[in-house]
Amino acid sequence: MRLVLSLAALLAGPALAQGHSMTLTPPVAEQRPHSFERHGIRVEDPYAWLKDASYPTVDDPDVLAYLNAENSYFEQAMAPHQALVETLFQEMRGRIKEADASVPQKDGDWLYWSSFDEGGQYRKYWRRPVAGGPDQLILDGPAIAEGKEYFRIGAMDISPNGRFLAYAVDDNGSERFTVRIRDLETGELLPDVIPGTLSSLVWAADNRSLFYGLANANWRTDNARLHLLGTPADQDIEIYKEADERFSVSVGMTHSRRYIVLGVGNHDTSELRLIPADNSRATPILVSARQDGREYDLEEHDGTLLIHTNDTGPNWRLATATVEDPGTWRELIATSPDFYMTGVSAFRDFFVVEGREAGLDQIALHRYDRPAEGRRIAFPETSYTAGLGDNPEWAVDRLRLDYESMVTPSTVADYDVASGTQTVLKVDEIPSGYDAAAYRTTRLTIPARDGTPIPVSVVHRADFPLDGSRPLHLYAYGAYGYAIPPGFSTERLSLLDRGFAYAIAHIRGGDDLGQQWHHDGRLEKRTNTFNDFVDVARGLVERGYTAAGRISASGGSAGGELMGAVVNQAPELFGAVVAHVPFVDVLNTMLDESLPLTPGEWGEWGNPITDPAAFRLLQSYSPYDNVAARAYPPMLVTAGLNDPRVTYWEPAKWVARLRATKTDDNILLLKTNMGAGHGGKSGRFESLREDAEEQAFILWQMGVAE
Repeated sequence: MRLVLSLAALLAGPALAQGHSMTLTPPVAEQRPHSFERHGIRVEDPYAWLKDASYPTVDDPDVLAYLNAENSYFEQAMAPHQALVETLFQEMRGRIKEADASVPQKDGDWLYWSSFDEGGQYRKYWRRPVAGGPDQLILDGPAIAEGKEYFRIGAMDISPNGRFLAYAVDDNGSERFTVRIRDLETGELLPDVIPGTLSSLVWAADNRSLFYGLANANWRTDNARLHLLGTPADQDIEIYKEADERFSVSVGMTHSRRYIVLGVGNHDTSELRLIPADNSRATPILVSARQDGREYDLEEHDGTLLIHTNDTGPNWRLATATVEDPGTWRELIATSPDFYMTGVSAFRDFFVVEGREAGLDQIALHRYDRPAEGRRIAFPETSYTAGLGDNPEWAVDRLRLDYESMVTPSTVADYDVASGTQTVLKVDEIPSGYDAAAYRTTRLTIPARDGTPIPVSVVHRADFPLDGSRPLHLYAYGAYGYAIPPGFSTERLSLLDRGFAYAIAHIRGGDDLGQQWHHDGRLEKRTNTFNDFVDVARGLVERGYTAAGRISASGGSAGGELMGAVVNQAPELFGAVVAHVPFVDVLNTMLDESLPLTPGEWGEWGNPITDPAAFRLLQSYSPYDNVAARAYPPMLVTAGLNDPRVTYWEPAKWVARLRATKTDDNILLLKTNMGAGHGGKSGRFESLREDAEEQAFILWQMGVAE
């Protein structure tokens, strides 16, 4: 591994130290004096210059030179391991049925499904008449993506009469979508174009009125708008505008399709309004005014609202109200200390309550005349994830279900409401072969340092010894009340088949064990999340799953913040760490209210602008602010130049400070996707190749036979 002598000079520019070594040497970002003071505390930030002053345009030559130099270093460092990357990629690709299709589902007069072609990067979307007739290609993802470095289809909706398809496309990773409308009878793409959207798309009953929301200059959706087919977007009608920058606006529809739902919310408070779907110009009906800390969502059945809310407890309850008097709520199903009610879906003859008990998914059917008596659907394994699948119709006698576990591939089934029987329609095929009996999954509980038992889902090969001799990969997220389900992964098999165990730590900050589990890992309790992860790692060592230094770990976004915090706290536990688009410059980001997500995020992290205690807490754990002169494990860090969620300079600044401060010689790599955003590359196989790169880095650093 050697660099051409002039490479550093060509890539570095004035921002990089000029090295003269002929060996592979990482780029070193210049430190430029910068500091600020808040609440009497002075903060030094010598890498603040990596935030391009013209953002979201990134054209500062010094910034681009540094990112390009890091990318070159990444490529040079990984070059000797490309054979392993290719091996892993081919393994992963071999487990995917390339020419594959989803199970068709009936919606009105049509059956709808999507498919991939052999070798195709993107989906095609299809339908055919229920009464019989040819298949109709309604949206050709590969054709639209042709020539684009990045491509993603966002929201889609078909008008009630089945004629018009509205769909949104992002072609640079910025998550600013452009809406187009296709006439499915003629195949014609209509002249209607709505740029800059960031919301769902919802047709009204007249088949000509489309509800959506625009992203404002700060990438926040603070509005709901109405587009009339055939009119210019600049003539669209603003239905609602939110004045409080902490809240965002969403659009949706009840399953009965009788009401458009305008939602206003942040991480802990919500407020809903209803518009009759057959009267899109009607004044929205306020259901119940926002109350700090209260969340609710709803369904509708024959003029009765089913209101799912946490107003009496963090495990939520179900209440009812009339459309005429939507603010008067009457309890239907009380909150439970054991069952965490995550949602309700209304159908003509019954409603479905979804939730979790002891962290495992539950689905229960309830009759309207006896609502307290729910019939739960049984599942065969002791650790799994399950939920309602695609069920677009109102009057049904079967429910589409999705199911999987850490050893069972994704499964689609129909549940017969009358008999209670399930019919499996599809199990994801693994063309290269898969024997579930060769693997074992276990659900453990490991006590955190404060005594709280933390659930852990583990999978490994059946012959895995519990003697501490094997490596283990540990994954978690732990934020925003987002639970990580114990689901199946074909990519994961490449690690398992090389002797790894794979564990998911269901740490506080997610809502795996209920909404209180989320509350116990945010704001002033945020450090519970980091402590839980470290304590789970140590508990797995004690139980013989692995040894200290034999753990690889990964997390992305807020899970990348987790990676930054745990390598500051207990670096000796980890042999390799991968931090994807990591939220590591927490203090600076929460101080910058011009950034897209910041005002809405204060409910999750705290507001350091106005609250000195929040400032001190964020400063105490922000990974960037707590880099110290210590040994760190080998790390691979990723970023997206167009990422609006975790801006590219967060991982760039963190890597720059780590390089200048850490005392070890372990490798530290930064890879910035220059044409993508938060999710990395968009194509099916390009994304898979990035998974292969991650695993190759882990295997290389863990010394596992390739």
